[in-house]
Amino acid sequence: MNETSPQKASEILDAVYRSESRRVLATLIRLLRDFDRAEEALHDAVMAAMEQWPRDGIPQNPRTWLVSTGRFKGIDNLRRRARFDHSLEEVAERIQVEPFDPSQLDEQHLEDDRLRLIFTCCHPALQSEARTALTLREVCGLTTEEIARAFLTSAPTVAKRIVRAKAKIRDSRIPYEVPARGDLTERLDSVLQVTYLVFTEGYAASSGASLTRADLSQEAIRLGRLLVELLPEPEVLGLLALMLLQESRRAARVSQEGELILLEDQDRSHWNRIFIDEGKSLVERALASRAFGPYTLQATIAALHADAPSADKTDWPQIAELYGLLLRVHPSPVIELNRAVAIAMRDGPSAGLALIETILDRGDLRDYYLAHATRADLCRRMGRTEEAVQSYRQALSFTRQEPARRFLERRLRELTKK
Repeated sequence: MNETSPQKASEILDAVYRSESRRVLATLIRLLRDFDRAEEALHDAVMAAMEQWPRDGIPQNPRTWLVSTGRFKGIDNLRRRARFDHSLEEVAERIQVEPFDPSQLDEQHLEDDRLRLIFTCCHPALQSEARTALTLREVCGLTTEEIARAFLTSAPTVAKRIVRAKAKIRDSRIPYEVPARGDLTERLDSVLQVTYLVFTEGYAASSGASLTRADLSQEAIRLGRLLVELLPEPEVLGLLALMLLQESRRAARVSQEGELILLEDQDRSHWNRIFIDEGKSLVERALASRAFGPYTLQATIAALHADAPSADKTDWPQIAELYGLLLRVHPSPVIELNRAVAIAMRDGPSAGLALIETILDRGDLRDYYLAHATRADLCRRMGRTEEAVQSYRQALSFTRQEPARRFLERRLRELTKK
């Protein structure tokens, strides 16, 4: 190593941190057996790099240097604290004597650690909100403030969720490992649910002034790509395909004034063809496995929308059939609602309306604004204006999303002026 100017060393360290910090952290969590110890050790390693790299030069493998230095700092911190808590001395000793060969920190070992981290953060024993917050913090590297802004909650609330999740992992001794093949399907479902929840909140925000939050959907897609690299199971491929195909419509979903544009009214020339082509390729790979599930089926539906030049030229019969299959695989009133929409497009609004009213009469989706908005739209198409107005008002009472609220208000004004 040769001496490097402080500015050059700082630039290199910044670049290494941006590209490698999540990998380094994942490995330090495995080595130090604790999230907080690993985060502190990573911070200490970066501080040491700021001091040593300008003086000693840039190490040949900066990532391995950060892992080795972080491990040393973590053990040193444990020994210093052992003066007040003797149990930590034993922990430090166990970590110290465990085999550690920096030369073995190749790409595969580091990626294995990232996969372990994802499964730990998404463990089913953790509450759903905690899994999401912990994954965004530890795997994606978002700050507590960024997570809070994304989900319209306070930073202290997010911080508490993360603290509780880490305590649960520690106290319940949740293993830092990829589950055995026999348990993989159940555990993978939790990982995919968290990833898609993050994407959904970014693609169609549940509340707030903006219809979408690109930063969140991009993080979910990045996480999806990582999962495909690490674990190319059919449903992992299907989820990434679904996110890419849905994300391809982002630019066409909102006007320049921030107003909602329905799928049937979107300018499809604004759809991202690169995302569409990639998504369709992933769908084909997942379907070829013949071991696919609900994410792949939803991605197949999204691919049919992507292939259609317009709403009226969409293959609605096939989409309705796919939703029927999806219902059998993954029963859900929301999927039932989507199937009703497809049937309305295939067989006419009255057929779809009958299905939606059955859902609402059961009490399912009673507080889901899209169920009432869809019923309102079908009534509007059938000339049942009074019922449409009533359903639009019900939809308005349940939406917290401002562009959706403005859209519903416009529909109401159009109907009440007649």
